[in-house]
Amino acid sequence: MKIDRNTKVNNLLCLLGIKNQQNQFKRSELVSQKKWGIANLEDWQFTSNLDEAVPGYFLYPSGLGPFPTLLYCHAHGEKYDIGRQELLDGRRSLQSDYGSTLVNKGFALLCLEMPCFGGRQFPDESSRSKAGLWWGKPLFGQMISELLAGIEFLNQNPLVDSNRIGTLGISMGGTHAWWLASLDERISASVNMCCFADLNLLIQTGQHDGHGQYMTVPGLLTQFSTGQIAGLAAPRPQLVCVGLQDWSTPAKCFYLSRDELMKCYKKACVSNNIEFFVDKNAGHEETAQMREKIMTFLKEKL
Repeated sequence: MKIDRNTKVNNLLCLLGIKNQQNQFKRSELVSQKKWGIANLEDWQFTSNLDEAVPGYFLYPSGLGPFPTLLYCHAHGEKYDIGRQELLDGRRSLQSDYGSTLVNKGFALLCLEMPCFGGRQFPDESSRSKAGLWWGKPLFGQMISELLAGIEFLNQNPLVDSNRIGTLGISMGGTHAWWLASLDERISASVNMCCFADLNLLIQTGQHDGHGQYMTVPGLLTQFSTGQIAGLAAPRPQLVCVGLQDWSTPAKCFYLSRDELMKCYKKACVSNNIEFFVDKNAGHEETAQMREKIMTFLKEKL
């Protein structure tokens, strides 16, 4: 029996412990606003459906909106002190920060601080992961739920062109980016870096243990593969960027997921909407050529 997209999405949300696809923050408070170079930077504090404070930066150009907008998903890298500051300051695995780069190109950006990072470092990842799994609410599900609420915030924001909302991230942030595009059709395009590999094959080859505990979703592989989940974003444009020397994305694991993802877009008759940038010599990092490809993709698709 053929299972439609909505059923697959609902099954994924159930595995994530998310009850309502249309997640919203309970409260949204603008803490402060200031000029950031030639742009505007707003410091927000949201309240999640778990009554947790979720800090966020909303960065947007000077001038009149609405603007094409990216939900920028920050990385992990065991750098728990960084969090949302990655938007403004970048990190070692990036060519430079994306905040200044994209706002100068006319994009607005929202970056939410995930559990375990920045001002939310306690409880830590281990404690949160264990408690969540005991309650059937994995940490990854909490992260995705908050990011879905972020999309709702953007969708209601008059400065945002709700028809041009995208996702972008590297590593953990990249994983968040393609999952969000698969779950929420309000996302028009997505870009992910250094995070795309078949999980089952990672386990079979013993290459899965380098990933953080946050990724553990009980029962996921009994129903879905990486390529199948990412394929739910079709027909919307998606760019997958990998380096084949990346510990998190071994070549065999990447190619298996790539082939599955390409089949999904081919089936939807939109093969031109799935793009890959593969650097055989790059590791867990953004290269200059990768940055160039991403900027071109965003300009054309968003």
